[in-house]
Amino acid sequence: MGELDYRKEIEALKKKLNVVIVAHFYQRDDVFECADITGDSLELARKCKELNEKWIVFCGVGFMGQSVKIIAPQKRVLMPRAADCSMARMIDSSYFDDAISLMGDMGVKREDILPITYINSDADIKAKVGKMGGMVCTSSNASKIIEKGLASGKKIFFVPDRCLGQNIASQMGVKSCVLGDGASVLQSDIVCFDGFCSVHQLFSVDDIEFYRKKYPGIVIAVHPECDPKVVSAADFSGSTSQLIKFVDALDENQKVAVGTEYNLVNRMRTKNTFILSSTKPECPTMNETTIESLYECLKSIETQKPLNEIEVDSETAHFARLALERMLEIK
Repeated sequence: MGELDYRKEIEALKKKLNVVIVAHFYQRDDVFECADITGDSLELARKCKELNEKWIVFCGVGFMGQSVKIIAPQKRVLMPRAADCSMARMIDSSYFDDAISLMGDMGVKREDILPITYINSDADIKAKVGKMGGMVCTSSNASKIIEKGLASGKKIFFVPDRCLGQNIASQMGVKSCVLGDGASVLQSDIVCFDGFCSVHQLFSVDDIEFYRKKYPGIVIAVHPECDPKVVSAADFSGSTSQLIKFVDALDENQKVAVGTEYNLVNRMRTKNTFILSSTKPECPTMNETTIESLYECLKSIETQKPLNEIEVDSETAHFARLALERMLEIK
């Protein structure tokens, strides 16, 4: 069956079944174009909470499907591919517990720690955070969430992305460190776990210097998952939605180089927009979902043999939901 046939079959199944297809901005074009709802992590979390359809087919990575199931437990959530986020896999429950224990050894009492987890984390981490009174954040609202957290007077433990944590700290003018790098935990307002996004680590200050030399006056826009040195050297830093709005608002003759995932940049305006890397910054797990696997996922609903259904145990879901809802309450 060819690609055009898959599109036709998917549209027919969508009309027949009580289903909505949701896709993250980093999905392949052909998958993205089949979606009813698209966006970044924050947009999708908010929109999925309001859906009436029984079935949600989520085109993205595992933690995203989990988040939908946690927020809307009455929904049945399927994923065309059970793809994992490499950043989310950098921390698990035991690593989290070890980190809290290490901070205790350094003089920070557990009751004086407020954990905040980037949404790019598995349900068990969100549950750990929720149980300690903490919150989830996305790259869109991280500064608001961390500002709220700092108002508690507690020390922020930010997981799992050190880059986002450090970049927000720099933006807010507060002190941060990476746990285990030798910097002072006691003197830091935000202590970051040592995780990162492998895709956004591809962008470098050398890339920025290359484009500035080749195109004088070019604007550099990057995602806050990039290394702090890259963010510091850029003209703008923002989430996927914020990057789209920023680039759309530029004069069409203004050259811009964008440092984020390839599929998103490739769908931006075609004129004077460049990818800030000499290699293709493509997320391998986001690209596991194909139009064929999307069709097969929808077909599995029709045959009553659902594929890759997301399940989260009740206790984990309860505490993870607390962390997610605390985020969604902050506008």
